[in-house]
Amino acid sequence: MLQVCLNGARTAADSAAVPMSPAALAEAARQAVAAGADEVHVHPKTPCGQDSLAPRVVAAVLEAVRAVVDVPVGVTTGAWSEPDPARRAERIRSWTVLPDHASVNWHEPGAEAVAAALLERGIGVEAGIWSGTDGAESFARSPLAPRVLRVLAEVTDTDAGSAPATAHELLTAVAGAAPGRPVLLHGEDGGAWPVLRLAGALGLATRIGIEDTLLLPDGRPATGNAQLVATATTLVRGLPGG
Repeated sequence: MLQVCLNGARTAADSAAVPMSPAALAEAARQAVAAGADEVHVHPKTPCGQDSLAPRVVAAVLEAVRAVVDVPVGVTTGAWSEPDPARRAERIRSWTVLPDHASVNWHEPGAEAVAAALLERGIGVEAGIWSGTDGAESFARSPLAPRVLRVLAEVTDTDAGSAPATAHELLTAVAGAAPGRPVLLHGEDGGAWPVLRLAGALGLATRIGIEDTLLLPDGRPATGNAQLVATATTLVRGLPGG
């Protein structure tokens, strides 16, 4: 399974390739799915470019994206979008249009409450476990662990040379914390492509998109999410686990 992560916390200041508005996100999603993406992960944003969990902002993005693609669509619940965990859970309970799933970073304060609010509403939970954090240990103690949709194993090591080794360490931690749960493995920036190759070789779900990298494997700037997805699809299919 290949998920496209359309924008992340990036803004137009990072690259003209970052989709921001509901219409731009919908078009990026349409092109990425046509290029081979099986799922969409998106950060709904206010008009000024800030990640938001506000019901109107989330609804506008989900409605726009779903009008042009027929694949699961997920959103972020990152603490940067709403620092107060109680307020974050309150926002989720007030959503008028529901995503298929949402990511919850388990090292963030309030992760349990946020995940519980999602599950109460029938929204799948991607348990974000980042390298370099205590996310795996926290998740291992969570009574919600058996109920999550999958583990989103994120390699935060951005060095292309060391990111695969960091990924192996993270996968070992995830296996101990979440035995039997599906895993989506991905990296970011300099580690994005090496970790994607590793995920493909191991037969794991993975993701690519403007959130994770602005560059193609050869270092050229990507024109957009569709080009990243098309490149990833070609790479993964050519690997032993692909």
